[in-house]
Amino acid sequence: MNCFSHLLRHSSTLSPLLLFSASLFFTAASAFGINYGQIANNLPHPEAVVPLVKSIGVTRVKLYDADPRVLKAFANSGVEFIVGVGNEYLSKVRDPKQAQAWVKTNVQPYLPATKITCITLGNEVLTLNDSALSADLLPAMEGIHSALVSLNLDKQVTVTTSHNLAILEVSYPPSAGAFRSDLKQKLACILDFHCKVGSPFSINAYPYFAYKANPKQVPLDFVLFESRSASVDQVSALHYDNMFHAQIDATYSAIERLGYKNVCLQVSETGWPSKGDADEAGATPENARKYNGNLIKLISQKKGTPMRPNLDLDVHVFALFNENQKPGPTSERNFGLFKPDGTPVYNLGFNAKGLLSTNTTGSGGGGSGSGATSSGPPPAAVTGTSSDAYLSITADDAERLPLQGALSILSVMVSAIILVSQL
Repeated sequence: MNCFSHLLRHSSTLSPLLLFSASLFFTAASAFGINYGQIANNLPHPEAVVPLVKSIGVTRVKLYDADPRVLKAFANSGVEFIVGVGNEYLSKVRDPKQAQAWVKTNVQPYLPATKITCITLGNEVLTLNDSALSADLLPAMEGIHSALVSLNLDKQVTVTTSHNLAILEVSYPPSAGAFRSDLKQKLACILDFHCKVGSPFSINAYPYFAYKANPKQVPLDFVLFESRSASVDQVSALHYDNMFHAQIDATYSAIERLGYKNVCLQVSETGWPSKGDADEAGATPENARKYNGNLIKLISQKKGTPMRPNLDLDVHVFALFNENQKPGPTSERNFGLFKPDGTPVYNLGFNAKGLLSTNTTGSGGGGSGSGATSSGPPPAAVTGTSSDAYLSITADDAERLPLQGALSILSVMVSAIILVSQL
């Protein structure tokens, strides 16, 4: 019997083996979640992940599929879950019968033991330059919600989809935030859906990519929450000392500009890589430690943004583990807080002895910029790289986006120069 098999047989002994000094995480436990991506062949078995997640105080986990192994392992753990329907399944679940079949297979059997609270449909669909996929998005959301209603699950499970911030046409100043003209109608319909069913509007926000795209113009301290000065929004007179808040408030403004004032905003992904290629500025363990550590401190203060100071931030950090099979640049495989053996990639104020051994798991959905995949068939190929963010559209993204998207890139990059010039 190998060491890992022994651990699984005696799972009650895992918690003592995972000795954490996690005061930072415990303080913010109720305020932030973690993304659990599985595009890797060296991750621990989900049963071993349960004590790891609970030891750092995280009470909310987001999957990119509905992996039955994970959902079974976390039964009766008290951890809340967001599960995903992959981009490649949207055309199927827009059909009411298939939507109900998906919910009956991937959600209903695990309730109430596993606290599934949300289903996310696709990932960053509207900026993939795929008109057919975009046309499937809202009907798929409606199909899944209708299935939940028919099964009397709609009061405990909500429905959403995650957008990257290339949906913004204007991002500076935050008070002037506006959605791309070609996406306004689709986004208005999605926002209308959120208002009717009471689910959050979700965004993937990555200040890292702003710095990576313009390291000479974007101050590193501004994206790492360490700026000693603030940029002033001349319209609202609000002060911004970090890019993350500016991203969120620009999105709030864009939502309000379409006439929706009471929609909750959720950050479904944000993070910083600990390693990158030679041309990936800022991808270091120290910067990752500062970004995620300062982010968690910010969340633990239970303060909102300058525009929404009384609303707690709803944030899912990306990601739990490094994922060694993710395509793209080196940074894509190094967003994890933990190595596959359960030891921290860098010091965030806790001390872990790890999982002693790992057990290869099948690749599941996961990761910034990837299409979420449901349980069953292997995940579809990941399109592109990590999520674009406020002030952070790259040349590669311009090639994938339509003309309007390329024009919005120019607007966003100009905004970056204006914003940082005030610091």
